[in-house]
Amino acid sequence: MKNIIVTGGAGFLGSHLCEYLIKKGEKVICVDNLLTGNLKNIENIKNHPNFEFIQHDIIDPIFFEGREIDQIYNLACPASPIQYQINPVRTVKANTIGVINVLGIAKKHKARVFQASTSEVYGDPLEHPQTESYRGNVNTIGERACYDEGKRVAETLFFDYHREHCVEIRVARIFNTYGPRMYEKDGRVVSNFIVQALNNEPITIYGTGEQTRSFCYVDDLIEAIYRIMNTENITGPINIGNPGEFTMLELADKIIDITGSNSQIVFKELPDDDPKKRKPDIRLAKEIIEWEPKVDLDEGLVQTINYFKKVLNK
Repeated sequence: MKNIIVTGGAGFLGSHLCEYLIKKGEKVICVDNLLTGNLKNIENIKNHPNFEFIQHDIIDPIFFEGREIDQIYNLACPASPIQYQINPVRTVKANTIGVINVLGIAKKHKARVFQASTSEVYGDPLEHPQTESYRGNVNTIGERACYDEGKRVAETLFFDYHREHCVEIRVARIFNTYGPRMYEKDGRVVSNFIVQALNNEPITIYGTGEQTRSFCYVDDLIEAIYRIMNTENITGPINIGNPGEFTMLELADKIIDITGSNSQIVFKELPDDDPKKRKPDIRLAKEIIEWEPKVDLDEGLVQTINYFKKVLNK
């Protein structure tokens, strides 16, 4: 049994990871400030003897004196544009001060530490699909920069702690992920479209709808994260995502079809710095951790739509 900290553990991805680790027989300490996380997400495991919840913001120091810590998964950061732009300074702090605090714990306890980085480090990419060697095309002063640049600095800090302090690190660049426990008002395209379709409201597409994304079901993603953490002699970064590429119009049509919705599509102006294309090159993941996604978009959307039907009482 390992003693594992999951920061952001009550969030969408974090709660799935906590549950996965508990099922693996590990002892999990979930740390979350509940600004975007929700206690409902960890309802299934809150009373498990190997699970502990601590409400805390990683921007503030936290200590685990007298405890043995084997691994830390750092998932603590708002991940949707609506959430991370509400308080952009706090978003930057989570990715700098917060990351330094997490790395400090890893250094002190000689724990292996995982960073949930993002495809947003590639910005609006000029390379397609995106490989880990691509350095990105990011606007350093735009409204999305608090997240995009914050995550880039977080990667820098991880590798500097690795080089300077011999901290054992793992870095994954996560592409669009969806599934149960997404927040219905988080502004992400999958949750937006599903909620609008179930309510028979107009489905809002920004731009022409020809911009693309690649969508990875949450179960596939969590398996990849676990493999990265528990594979020896790697640091990353490693792209994690589903290379299936869909336009926003294709996604909207799929959701309308599955839900049987009467929703019509409406178009609005594309936000600044919104990426036109997004598709991961996952050759490294296939080679190093022997992983590739198993759940196709149609199957994953059915599971996610069923979840939102319960949330919205549809």
